[in-house]
Amino acid sequence: MKIQKNERLVMIGDSVTDCGRERPIGERGGLGSGYPALLNAMLSSRHPELAIRVTNTGVSGNTVRDLKARWQSDVLDLAPAWVSVMIGINDVWRQFDCPMQTERHVLPEEYRSTLEFLVRETLPRVKGLVLVTPVFMDTNRQDPMRARRDEYAAIVRDIAQRTGALLADPQVSFDRYFAHCHPMSMSWDYVHPNLTGHMMIAEAIYQALDA
Repeated sequence: MKIQKNERLVMIGDSVTDCGRERPIGERGGLGSGYPALLNAMLSSRHPELAIRVTNTGVSGNTVRDLKARWQSDVLDLAPAWVSVMIGINDVWRQFDCPMQTERHVLPEEYRSTLEFLVRETLPRVKGLVLVTPVFMDTNRQDPMRARRDEYAAIVRDIAQRTGALLADPQVSFDRYFAHCHPMSMSWDYVHPNLTGHMMIAEAIYQALDA
């Protein structure tokens, strides 16, 4: 396990991270009902001797543009040793559900430059950072939104490779699951997963931290 005794992991993202967490920050029983709470349980049960502190600062509806605006207060000011970042599905989604509101669109160039800026700004201040690819629960790779998600996920993988950040890619587990179960069994909107999906995200992050 890369995280050491008494170190803090701050998890930031959008609604998939938020999941009803407490404000201003989510910790312990206030981590919400999603993957941050599951990862906390995994870390606590598998490494009780480490006493790892997990903090959730996800905010529903956020894009990478929103993360940049609150990065100082919701990441750096908390002085974590470790950070995980899962962002991008709203950056994609707004291009499809709000096509006329172009001011809300975070196109690939802005997504790449902003996310890479945040990663490079943060890495010298922490022991490690995990980039998590956004997930979309549609197996049809020709679907325009799935294809766009794949483009943004490729950006995440490229940034991780070039900066030395750790990578968690839960879409691999999602696609394997969908070979046996329809995506509607996991999500009504193909964006917000049920507990099974959140477990896949938590497991992907755990594996990145334990590799």
